[in-house]
Amino acid sequence: MKLMTVEAARAAMLAEVPPLPAETVPLARAIGRILAEDVEALRDQPPFAASAMDGWALRSADAPGALRIVGESAAGHGFDPVLQPGEAVRIFTGAALPVGADTIVIQEDAAREGDSVTVPAAKPGAYIRPQGGDFRAEQVLLTRGLRIDPWRLALAAAAGREMLLVHDRPRVALVSTGEEIVEPPADPGRFQIYDSGTPGLAAMLEGWGANVIRAKPVRDQLEAVIEALRGADADLIVTVGGASVGDHDLVRAAGEALGLSMKVSSVAVRPGKPTFFGVLADGRRMLGLPGNPASAFVCAELFLKPLIDAFSGAPAEPRLVSARLAAALPANGSREHWMRARLESREGMVFAAPFSDQDSSLVSVFATADALVRRPAGAPTAHAGDLVEILPLARG
Repeated sequence: MKLMTVEAARAAMLAEVPPLPAETVPLARAIGRILAEDVEALRDQPPFAASAMDGWALRSADAPGALRIVGESAAGHGFDPVLQPGEAVRIFTGAALPVGADTIVIQEDAAREGDSVTVPAAKPGAYIRPQGGDFRAEQVLLTRGLRIDPWRLALAAAAGREMLLVHDRPRVALVSTGEEIVEPPADPGRFQIYDSGTPGLAAMLEGWGANVIRAKPVRDQLEAVIEALRGADADLIVTVGGASVGDHDLVRAAGEALGLSMKVSSVAVRPGKPTFFGVLADGRRMLGLPGNPASAFVCAELFLKPLIDAFSGAPAEPRLVSARLAAALPANGSREHWMRARLESREGMVFAAPFSDQDSSLVSVFATADALVRRPAGAPTAHAGDLVEILPLARG
């Protein structure tokens, strides 16, 4: 099998994945979805000059002095007449500034006596939120390709939007294979283990915005694997296990029986070398992940998440950042190595400490890792304090 670099493999996969169609949905249904349009403001926000504090609206030219109280301006109920010289209006936070007023004196600095209020000197513009201070009418507030989170949803609502155009969520079918795999609460046999990879991948996919379809684990029989793939009604089929070329690795053969056009047959990555990707004869995409949980999870971060982003209309490249090594690392071999690591903060700097045991079967290590450290193929010895690229892992 020809080994492709991580970047080349990811590019080959993404070339086969167009964004899914878009639909218009209410704001509440847009959470987690990717915008398929730009969102513009319908009007200025705030739509009028407003008070930032409770107090008194007046003309700065009339202060200091005793002013006649002529009305009140509250949120949702403004003062319509034009403010005249020698007049003041009681005003509350968020209320519209009366026409003619140019400053606010906060209530703590003023003294009211009946129908008049005594105020100190005031500067023009004090405690006033200007019209359009947050955003202006027709200003682009959110651009296509952004994921809608609660804060962006609030901004869309402030812009006057009730509905948003967002991309469909990709449907992903998870198919795990292997005679050794059982699901809780079943009792594993002497030579069996609990399935940890599929539940973890399902949770990842849901967090990335996919609709997940989980199939029952499939036995290591070619016809059973073929039937599982044939029955997977999804935009993307993700298989877990059976991705290599051993006697019991049947996923590739099952895909070929359904007309699989292989785009990536193997990747020069550690862990995860057997990872493959192709397109079935009916157009469904298929990603084959290794069975070892750590291998599957690393390759999910490197390939599966970008695929979900591409289907969803979002930018599809992993976002790497820099950190310093907490300890030295030996020279790397011919495959790009993504090492599970714990992040530490020291004197305002972030350090990455790779775990000493990087065995691809260790779920416990992944559960405590904060990031993956990228070691390029053929990288020389790295020393403590050297800068390295890391891919942060989402942690609650």
